[in-house]
Amino acid sequence: MNDDQIFNKLQEMFPNAQCELNYKDPYQLTVAVMLSAQTTDIAVNKVTINLFDQYPNVFALASADIDNLKSIIKTIGLYHNKAKNLIAMAKIVASKFDGKIINDQEVLMSLPGIGRKSANVIRSECFNEATIAVDTHVYRVALRLGYAEKNASLITVERNLMERFDKGKWHSLHHLLIFFGRYHCHAKKPKCESCPFTSICKKDALD
Repeated sequence: MNDDQIFNKLQEMFPNAQCELNYKDPYQLTVAVMLSAQTTDIAVNKVTINLFDQYPNVFALASADIDNLKSIIKTIGLYHNKAKNLIAMAKIVASKFDGKIINDQEVLMSLPGIGRKSANVIRSECFNEATIAVDTHVYRVALRLGYAEKNASLITVERNLMERFDKGKWHSLHHLLIFFGRYHCHAKKPKCESCPFTSICKKDALD
């Protein structure tokens, strides 16, 4: 099975694959992405309703009371550090970038709580940049489908996928791999009995 066949099969399985975080602008997506580490998009979407109501923009978040912010997001993991990083991020963006999220990978990665994966998500979703964000789902699926060797780094997986697939497919591929990992190729108990990729799967890639 070649790369095009894999891509097409993933599209057949998940024709509506897209970002599942709720957001209306780059500020909201940046906040949601920062909150999404080690938790589910569903959990994030529940807390951002109240968060965006109380802090509708970067300037409001920059002056947020940290205890109040913690009370809003306390149902998700790592909320102490996330609250601190959110306010620190907002203060930098408010003071250095006039309250605007900048379409620049290095700038984004310099902000508290934003790494390469998060920066790629923001640039892809908000600015239509061709990127592939490697989260835990993308990493797991990429190794099982043979796009990287065991113990490969995140950047290696990202580069390998970008080399193997046309640039115009990167945005869709990112979401397709996430959906496949989230809803089919689980870390534990993957649905191997109904998987179209069993003939190429490297089941031991993560052991």
